[in-house]
Amino acid sequence: MSALPPCPQCGSEFAYQDGASLVCPECAHEWSPAAAAVETVRVYRDASGNVLQDGDTVTVIKDLKPKGSGGVIKQGTKVKNIRLVDSDHDIDCKIEGFGAMSLKSEFVRKA
Repeated sequence: MSALPPCPQCGSEFAYQDGASLVCPECAHEWSPAAAAVETVRVYRDASGNVLQDGDTVTVIKDLKPKGSGGVIKQGTKVKNIRLVDSDHDIDCKIEGFGAMSLKSEFVRKA
């Protein structure tokens, strides 16, 4: 059995080949195998629309109240050496006084 890529629309692993196209039995999405071979690279942008990269320094643009913590990350706090991840929160970083945490890119601006 050949390994077919999962459905790009719903992520189902039960895709099958029908002639020259691939079909998902769960959502009925059809796509070509050539389109499945092209990988898309996610572009992370800050609140101003600037492209973010690993290792950038960013500034928090509004007060953030982290869950499970009594403190507040104040507006204007600089965060150095960010790491971009593909999850709900786009940025993993260490903030002085708070430790390791995750931030959303919509609440930061590239410094």
